[in-house]
Amino acid sequence: MKRRLRSYMEPGSVSWAIRRAEWGVLGYTDEDNEKPKIAIVNSSSNLAACFAHLDVVAARMKEAIRAAGGVPFEVRTAAPADFVTGAGHKGGYILSGRDLIVNDIEVAVEGALLDGMVCLASCDKTVPGQLMAAARLNIPTIVVACGYQPSGTFKGEHIDIEDLWLRTVYRTMGKEKLTDEDVTEMSSQAILGPGVCAGMGTANSMHIVVEALGMGLPGSTPVQALSDKMWDVVEKAAERIVQMVWDDLKPRDILTPDAFANAAMVMLSVCGSINTVKHLQAIAREAQCDVDVYRLFEHYQEIIPVLAGVRPNGEHTIEQFEAAGGARAVMKQLERYLKTNALTVTGKTVAENLADAKVYDEEVIRPADRPLSTRPAIVLVRGSLAPNTGIVKLPATEQRNLKFRGPAKVFDSPESALEGIRKGEVKPGHVVVLRGVGPKGTPGMGMASAVVFAVDGAGLSDKVAIVSDGQESGLSNRGLVVKEVSPEAAEGGPLALVQDGDIIDIDVEARRVDLEVPEEELAKRREALNRPSTTDERGWLWIYHQLVQPLPQSGGVLVSTKR
Repeated sequence: MKRRLRSYMEPGSVSWAIRRAEWGVLGYTDEDNEKPKIAIVNSSSNLAACFAHLDVVAARMKEAIRAAGGVPFEVRTAAPADFVTGAGHKGGYILSGRDLIVNDIEVAVEGALLDGMVCLASCDKTVPGQLMAAARLNIPTIVVACGYQPSGTFKGEHIDIEDLWLRTVYRTMGKEKLTDEDVTEMSSQAILGPGVCAGMGTANSMHIVVEALGMGLPGSTPVQALSDKMWDVVEKAAERIVQMVWDDLKPRDILTPDAFANAAMVMLSVCGSINTVKHLQAIAREAQCDVDVYRLFEHYQEIIPVLAGVRPNGEHTIEQFEAAGGARAVMKQLERYLKTNALTVTGKTVAENLADAKVYDEEVIRPADRPLSTRPAIVLVRGSLAPNTGIVKLPATEQRNLKFRGPAKVFDSPESALEGIRKGEVKPGHVVVLRGVGPKGTPGMGMASAVVFAVDGAGLSDKVAIVSDGQESGLSNRGLVVKEVSPEAAEGGPLALVQDGDIIDIDVEARRVDLEVPEEELAKRREALNRPSTTDERGWLWIYHQLVQPLPQSGGVLVSTKR
């Protein structure tokens, strides 16, 4: 006998009558009262190519859920996209939009007491937002990656959105000689269809995280948007979510410490985006899972080899990575390290899911005993300048300077930093300090990427280092940059105390970033600083500023503490 669903309303009751009236016009029948009610979480938007296809996916998902014996209800959420939504308010709506998505989902799904969710994952922040909501609500959930965008060529060479971004920044710095016609042609070729950015940026990294956590179907990531493979996953996910509801298989059964360990290992092995660290910590917090994701990355960065280098971290494309077997193939190569008893949305363990997994190209996805590199791609550092943490991203194979010591050149906004670089204020040997762009300082966490690219465009990326409490695009990987320094300057962290000329010592091999200023002097500066963090923002960003927590804790707002 099937169990009583939480969405079930006693026939003849007030709630039953009201729902029957509201949903009857949508085709809801009396028989549907006893069927699983499934939310299709859709972040569709015409603001970016990332989301442009989701309505089509949602329509197919509705049909498939109906065919599987469920009742589908489409709900909408915010849809932040870095390249578009990042234009306003210093990029503050990007990370903060993730947390808005969590609450959008809670209001719609928990308010209606639906039984399960299928989340249509797309751009960077929708994926962690959906996973955080799944962990908070703890109802059966599958996350479906809706794919990466196809890209084209320019003058016989591959071009995608990251290439367009980088080369147009270089043009403004005089490093690239491009005509207006060149830029027009490049922008026409960089994106040839809907889906997320085509490199191993945050979007594709988070899609892979979904599978590594066990919250997506095996073999479903990465995938090209609207491909036959993606549609096959849609059909299978619809069938599976209905059974998951009957089985009462919930996210917190899956989101265990072992699952987060697996996700950390997979990200380290594919040179994933550093943004996955803070997203995984926020998901763990919502799942009430007692795990320190930052410490997980610190532990496994010394153990897990790099097995794949996808642009911009290596020479291979995301298409080649998918053809080689994608996330499932990576997990097969890592099987000796993984927590293979971890449960997944299939109702099976990781070991069972990997039993027949294959690697189709061992040059693209290397075996663990013949890695691309044994040097970690994501390195967490600590020290007197970053007592909680900072993160350094390294490419898969490029040899990069891992030690740097020099005088600080301090900027309190990306705009002032860019102006300083243009005026030649940044000299070889400087450690550029960009502060005030953390989660509370922006508010919403600003981007350091433009400054990193400007330094590179000025020919200084191998001659200076950068330290910032801001984040960087997952598609950015230039020079020696310590990002997401915590505590941030707006919370009175050591970064707020740095002055021009102070010596900063960065030693990635020793996992250190230190400010060489006597404690007595810092104490004087701290006393003089002694001012609360404020913002002129109103509306959502004011709420975010008031409630956001430090990144190593959860880096989110309105995080649940009970359920």
